[in-house]
Amino acid sequence: GLFGVPELSCPEGFQEAQDKALQESEQLVQKACSTPPGPETVMIFDQLSDSLCRVADLADFVKVAHPDFAFREAAEEACRNIGTVVEKLNTDVELCQSLRRLLADEIVMSSLDPETRRVAELFMFDFEISGIHLDEEKREKAVDLNVRILDLCNEFLIGSHLPNKIDKHVLPEHIRYNFTAEGNYLQVAGLHADCPDDLVREAAYKIFLHSNAQQLRRLEDLLVSRNSLAQLVGYETFAHRALQGTMAKNPEIVRQFLERLSDQLSKRTQKDFEMMTKMKMKLNPQDSMLMPWDHPYYSGVLRAERYNIDPGLYCPFFSLGACMEGLNSLFSQLLGISLYAEQTKRGEIWSEDVRKLAVVHETEGLLGYIYCDFFQRPDKPHQDCHFTVRGGRLKENGEYQLPVVVLMLSLPHSARGAPTLLSPGMMENLFHEMGHAMHSMLGRTRYQHVTG
Repeated sequence: GLFGVPELSCPEGFQEAQDKALQESEQLVQKACSTPPGPETVMIFDQLSDSLCRVADLADFVKVAHPDFAFREAAEEACRNIGTVVEKLNTDVELCQSLRRLLADEIVMSSLDPETRRVAELFMFDFEISGIHLDEEKREKAVDLNVRILDLCNEFLIGSHLPNKIDKHVLPEHIRYNFTAEGNYLQVAGLHADCPDDLVREAAYKIFLHSNAQQLRRLEDLLVSRNSLAQLVGYETFAHRALQGTMAKNPEIVRQFLERLSDQLSKRTQKDFEMMTKMKMKLNPQDSMLMPWDHPYYSGVLRAERYNIDPGLYCPFFSLGACMEGLNSLFSQLLGISLYAEQTKRGEIWSEDVRKLAVVHETEGLLGYIYCDFFQRPDKPHQDCHFTVRGGRLKENGEYQLPVVVLMLSLPHSARGAPTLLSPGMMENLFHEMGHAMHSMLGRTRYQHVTG
């Protein structure tokens, strides 16, 4: 099954995995409500979180990345059902009371270690921002709004990754080969920001980002629902609710930070803008005005000229294999960690070009697994990101639950046996996402709720 989960050898398995998690969660809720205040209360809450997240986090990845529509649909349904249960639990008064009794007991709280205390406070924070203080009718309304927000977020994100189609005759013949042909239509699935042809970048920018009435309606509904939820549970705006408990604290501090950052960057930005304009004037005298689709390309050209290096000279050194070897060398020297390719079992991966890496420490042994889903394929979102599939935690039997993550990139497949060569931007993204993955591997927290 997917990720070695036996139930997930077919789409119907998501129902089985979901039912199993929900049954386990019911038992844990009963146990939490009947257990006297103590460290075991926090452990039960974390088991509850882990039981639901093991299915929801895995489904969250599968619903966007699996090439089989039936798997995506089943995963989406599981996400929705588990998400609904989580929101109901976040407004469960009896469950909240069991945690409140712990937090109110000063003697027990003083005996807890800092990590256990912090996790208990975070669980209570989840109750508070979900509207636990409201009457029953309003709590039910908060759950409904949360579920609606989950649905709208999912619909909007899926819509934002879909390619746009255009009649191929609209575009000049000499640039059509840059886009995927589908009968009389061309599919534009990205911005082609690195393409040296101004017209290709302009066409991709205008077509891929073209206004979509259905997406705008979803976004409007999402913003309205978020605002309604925030005000229902006692916040001025959704931003106030989202930022409470974070380092940023509130929207005003964020606004001040962005304004100060903008002031600091303005002189440098103006200088770079003038240099890029001159660069475009030199390379394309017919159209020297700098447009929104020009910035990524001309900043790369400017960088190459400033450091007198042609990307064509260094790109052959940035093959995917060389970059992975480089990462392995860095991790080995800095952290005593090595990455080993591991053989996958039947049904474990969702595409034949996915690779599984075991992360092994020189003294502590196996730390976890990274699945590398690096290459473009039809219906795969054009985004570079890190997904947690299973969080690390110390299990009740004393063993450590090994974390499992996926790194998803959108690299082009190698052509005619040549290796895949990465642009500086692709390499930067690979290193950035691998940083997230190593954080997940190394952050060996006792509790799943704070993993990563």
